[in-house]
Amino acid sequence: MNIGSDMSFFSLIMGASLPVQLVMLILVIASIVSWKFIYLKVRVLKESEENTDEFEKFFWAGGDLKKLYDSLGSSRRGSAGLAEIFRAGYQEYSTQKDHGSFDKKSVESVRRAMRASYNRELDALDRHLPFLASVGSVSPYIGLFGTVWGIMNAFIGLSNVAQATLAQVAPGIAEALIATAIGLFAAIPAVIAYNRFAAKVDRLSLRFESFMEEFINIVDRKG
Repeated sequence: MNIGSDMSFFSLIMGASLPVQLVMLILVIASIVSWKFIYLKVRVLKESEENTDEFEKFFWAGGDLKKLYDSLGSSRRGSAGLAEIFRAGYQEYSTQKDHGSFDKKSVESVRRAMRASYNRELDALDRHLPFLASVGSVSPYIGLFGTVWGIMNAFIGLSNVAQATLAQVAPGIAEALIATAIGLFAAIPAVIAYNRFAAKVDRLSLRFESFMEEFINIVDRKG
């Protein structure tokens, strides 16, 4: 970096060495993508929670299961989540009933069908979470690499100076520390979002599993 009097944030970034600039660019891109995924996950999880609440309200209100199943085709409750698990279970239940007998093997078939749908729904809810976890854990180290490189480069530049002063070393150290700051800026929101989303996914998965057991008990009694 050329030593000068301009110590503004933008000037320090533009005057940083190429490796430090590349580190900053990577971290900025990671932060932008993280915020995109955070926005998407907020929408997806909110919709899933609303759909689950709405479906449970109609399901536990009583009524015929076939009518509820038929209503899913044109209802918002059939878009995702718990409704899809119910749909898979009821389809298998109807298939087994059409075959004549409904025994313990039939119950296990219903359970497997619901478990497969449950896994698909959980996979959709978990989407993008590994990326947020990676950004949250790796970004500080990437920023630290940029800081170490920048400080090392600053001190190497001082080897050609007869007398080192604070004014000569400060810009190099400042530009290096910016990399750490950007790394933390990328990591902190990603970690907070990951922990919050993971907790919501766990709560939804418990609700899904509880419903599956309740539904199995219902079809077992009906069978």
